[in-house]
This record gives sequence, C-alpha cells and structure tokens, in this order.
Amino acid sequence: MQMKESTYFDIHAHTQFPQFDIDREQVISRAEEAGIGVINVGTDRVISEKAIGLAEQNENMYAIVGLHPTHADEVFDYDFYKQLARHPKVVAIGECGIDLFRADEASLTKQIEIFEAHLQIAQELNKPVMLHIRNAYTESLEVLQKFPDVKCNVHFFAGDIEIAKKFLDLGHTLSFTGAITFPKAEQYIEVIKSVPLDRIMAETDCPFVAPVPYRGERCEPSHVLEVYKKIAEIKNLYLEDVAKQIRENVRRVFAI
Repeated sequence: MQMKESTYFDIHAHTQFPQFDIDREQVISRAEEAGIGVINVGTDRVISEKAIGLAEQNENMYAIVGLHPTHADEVFDYDFYKQLARHPKVVAIGECGIDLFRADEASLTKQIEIFEAHLQIAQELNKPVMLHIRNAYTESLEVLQKFPDVKCNVHFFAGDIEIAKKFLDLGHTLSFTGAITFPKAEQYIEVIKSVPLDRIMAETDCPFVAPVPYRGERCEPSHVLEVYKKIAEIKNLYLEDVAKQIRENVRRVFAI
C-alpha cells in the first residue's frame, strides 16, 4: 500500500468522534503539516464507517474497524465487520478486547466471545488487531494464546514490566499515550526503558489524554509529537532515531 511519506504516526486516534465536528478539517491539516500519519480507530458500526470515510478523504489517514468491549451488549455482526475490514485503507481490526473497569464481571463472557470473533476475522484476513485492555491483562492474554498467528498492538498500555514481557513474548507491540508525560508516570517510564524500541508505538487516543503541555485540553493527533519526545527522553535517544524506528514498526505491523 503506497502512502504519502509521514515522519510520525498517531496509531490510535478518533478524529471521527463528535468532539471534532466543529474544526475537524483544521485538526487534520495540523497533523498533515506536522508530517503525522493518522490511524482512526472504530468503536462500533457507525464510528468504524466514519473512520473509513476519513481515510478515503485523506491520503495520510487509515482506519481500524471493530466493536469496543464496553459495547458488549450490542450485537456483533461478524459478516458486517469482516466486509468492512476488506476495505483497502483498513489496516487492522479493533479496538477490541476486555474492559473490566467500565464494564463489570457479568459481561466478561460476552466480551470474550466478541473479542474472539474479532481475532477470528483478523486471522482470516491476515490483519493485525488493535487491543483495548483495561483491568484485564491476565484474561486477555489467555484469549490471545488461542490465536498465536494473530499479531496485536496493546493500545494505551498501562501494565508493569512483567505484563509487558508476556505480550512481547507473544510477538505483540505496545503503544503509549500522552499519559507518559504526566508528573506521576514512573511505571510507564520503567516499562519504556525495558521494552525494545522496535516493539513500541506512539498514539494520542484523542480526543482523550492530552499530553503535557496540553493537559486539560482536547487532545488531537498533532500532540503525538510530545509522546515521541518523551520516549526519546526516556531512552536517551535522538528524536529522529525514535521517529525512524517507530515508522518502521508501523510499516511492519500495519503494512503501510
């Protein structure tokens, strides 16, 4: 898949969300001017279709399609999402996984069922998966072990070094948000120090989790630069070298 060259990537954004309805074009322009490629991630049918729409309209944008685990009460239309995922600008399946922070244990069985359906689509189409995992790393690892050929990125990784190693051992990558720039980010810093750079991605999860110095504001893809800068600082590397390696990681995982 050919694309306009991007220096940086925000691999997990939601610029199709209503928070950007007023100034979406300006937000996208700022990302383009900064040399940032953007992957917009779906959370349900409508949001997934909107992600594809933006990808069709913007050369440096791509889409991921799926059903967020906190929507486990919705019907998961396997054929619908599989067909969406065949679109040439869809680079992964998700965001999917298990969330026991905003959804309770009673929904766990349904969440696992939908999670496994996403992984099955990914396996059939040979595409990676964007994982959403919250308070459920152990449960999610048990599911992932059933699909050893499916490679995933753990979005907004917030686990410790031991948990990180378990995902790395399965061949997955980890992505980090603006949360690593917050004052109390010691655990993130220790994980980033220990994880090889070729297994790290950068994201915003915008419109959420704006990094310092934008904390408290609506986040947007151009803010991913602060995540890159922090990763470079933690690893004592030049920003250019971090950007080059993450660019290679994105190409390897998402085939763009």
